[in-house]
Amino acid sequence: MSKRWSGLRPGGGPLLGPCPSSAPSTAAWPCWALLALALLALGPLRPAAAVVGGPKAYPYEQAVGTSLKAAEAVLGRTGTETCLRGKLTNAMLGLSASCEASGQRSALCQLADQAAVITGLWSLDAMDDTARQVIKLAAPVAGR
Repeated sequence: MSKRWSGLRPGGGPLLGPCPSSAPSTAAWPCWALLALALLALGPLRPAAAVVGGPKAYPYEQAVGTSLKAAEAVLGRTGTETCLRGKLTNAMLGLSASCEASGQRSALCQLADQAAVITGLWSLDAMDDTARQVIKLAAPVAGR
């Protein structure tokens, strides 16, 4: 292990970057100062802001449009199975969040809520069924 990286944490290895460990202990203070500044820059986080990974709630009509595009991509097989699964999953999560934010309680929102709680991988058949339902239920909203 290089002397340059040793001594930064128990067991060696980088903690914040290449801070010289062979220099006096005061030479490492810039590393800790940067960490302190970064934490201060975050400021006090509200509990809602601390949640990571939740889908953003777009306007309902936009979320419906995104869901329709994802459903059409699934049925048209315009991508790999993994890509299509991701598109449909993300669209359903976004639609569910938009329904919640806008207070919508339609059958399309119920479908999005059901799809959002599916655990494990969707089979192609399940994706196709969901895509067909999305197209059927979203048509009145999208004006199709």
